[in-house]
Amino acid sequence: MFHKEGQNIILTTFFLVVAIVLIAEYYVVNDWLRWGLQIISVLLLVLILQFFRNPKRGSNNLFDEILAPVDGKVVAIEEVLETEYFNDKRIQVSIFMSPFNVHVTRYPISGTIKYSKYHPGKYLVAWHPKSSTDNERTTVVINTPRFGEILYRQIAGALARRIVNYAEINESVHQGEDAGFIKFGSRVDLLLPLDCGIAVKLNQKVTGAKTCIATFVGKNEEGDLT
Repeated sequence: MFHKEGQNIILTTFFLVVAIVLIAEYYVVNDWLRWGLQIISVLLLVLILQFFRNPKRGSNNLFDEILAPVDGKVVAIEEVLETEYFNDKRIQVSIFMSPFNVHVTRYPISGTIKYSKYHPGKYLVAWHPKSSTDNERTTVVINTPRFGEILYRQIAGALARRIVNYAEINESVHQGEDAGFIKFGSRVDLLLPLDCGIAVKLNQKVTGAKTCIATFVGKNEEGDLT
């Protein structure tokens, strides 16, 4: 199954590939050149199809776990000062997506959308230190039963030129459901409470709506962590 955000691109690429294959077949005399054009055009279509694939993953309601919002690799786990919404320290977990990853963004946990904002910006490479604040991005805050408010941020990369964000303020959302899409290379940051338990490591590969990123750490009556 393919994501709805790719329908126009897939159709356009399909007709373009068919045209190239037919023109090459009837008008290109050199065999190697003809086959080369046809193979390259078909490979382009395959790449577009794999980029916009949208594997079905069941929605969850694991209120004690924050799941990965996207497929990719964990490139940062660090304490940062978040200045757009919380204005306090948070644990930032950053996931980088290559062009070969599934680029669907999924809600990392169930809750109510409290904040959703788009920011125009630059297109620095997604691993650049300033990409979180300087690049085109969207910021979404979800109010959750266990963790309180958590924030995730879709960040455009050097190849990305459009971020799609479905989150609307006051909307109730469910863990694992589609939250948006980032076209052609990008990154997603999670900004989490300091007292949650981080369940991933640097350079770990994660799968959207499946891999646990953080767990809820409760307290007993004496105030000790459990």
